[in-house]
Amino acid sequence: MISTIVWGTGNVGRLAIKAVDAHPALELTAVIVHNPDKVGRDAGELAGMDRVLGVPATDDVAAVLAAAPGAVVYAASGDVRPDGALADVVRAITAGAVVVTPALYALYDQRNAPAEVRDPVAAAVEAGRGALFANGVDPGWGNDVLPLLISGLGTDVQVIRCQEIFDYTTYDQEDSVRYLVGMGQPMEYDAPMIAATVPTMVWGGQVRMIARGLGVELEEIREVVERRPLDQTVATTTMGTFGAGTQGAIRFEVQGIVGGEPRIICEHVTRIHASCAPDWPVPPTGDGAHRVIIEGDPRIEVSVEATDALGNRAEGGNATAVGRLVAAIPWLAVAEPGLYDALDVPLAYGTLS
Repeated sequence: MISTIVWGTGNVGRLAIKAVDAHPALELTAVIVHNPDKVGRDAGELAGMDRVLGVPATDDVAAVLAAAPGAVVYAASGDVRPDGALADVVRAITAGAVVVTPALYALYDQRNAPAEVRDPVAAAVEAGRGALFANGVDPGWGNDVLPLLISGLGTDVQVIRCQEIFDYTTYDQEDSVRYLVGMGQPMEYDAPMIAATVPTMVWGGQVRMIARGLGVELEEIREVVERRPLDQTVATTTMGTFGAGTQGAIRFEVQGIVGGEPRIICEHVTRIHASCAPDWPVPPTGDGAHRVIIEGDPRIEVSVEATDALGNRAEGGNATAVGRLVAAIPWLAVAEPGLYDALDVPLAYGTLS
């Protein structure tokens, strides 16, 4: 059994606790929290499970890492504190742990990561003999291994398009939705997630990985962004109201250019309500889906819809991202110390429960 720590108990951390607990090769030995109100509470309670796991949460990072865990699922946010997330991950790798995380976007394509991000991690690997696999946004596999797998079914591949289509109506992450994405803000609001160069920072690595898998060279990466206002005020169950005339939908593409044309594309279509931008792509059913479209001969389209036990697709999508990361831990534990990406780490088969 690999001693495994979950660091953070937010939207990702709760799912990570469940995934680690369910994995036959892993043992949940500690949960690290920042909020003092969570210290001492059982991991099962923090994860919303119906049983006690016997692992009380702690904020004593030094003590947890001093116990030399085999693996750390780093689930704390890197959106608004990238430097802090990087420092935490470096600390865990230096302690000798295998670390999996969705928080460090720049390291999804670690070969092309900026030196200021990659070098501290490489130094930590050298010092502690640990490893890192960063992956997971939207939900990771949907923008790397899935499109490459499907591309192998085509005789003539012209364009690969990866889509996340999502309606935030029932989402429960108000700060991110309102302030990072800009929903409900004036149309002139500069939403950080779609600011120039940010989409490429987050999704450009996945475009580059697909190109690497296909054996093609990208000439450049372009960003295209569209926004739409709400025609009417809408109410959500978890985040309150969003006023008419404010931002209600965004659509952007991160395009890998080959031969002067967009050939590898990561696209997002995000709404705060289904009534906004109805002419944009919509999921087959419900409020969200991940879709891969291979334009060519034959044309291939695959949509993946994941839901949790309550039918929540946001949680279901997050769970698949977490599942990919947690399932990678046994492979990483026996691999050479180093930095790995989605094309390095094989997909693990699931287990019947």
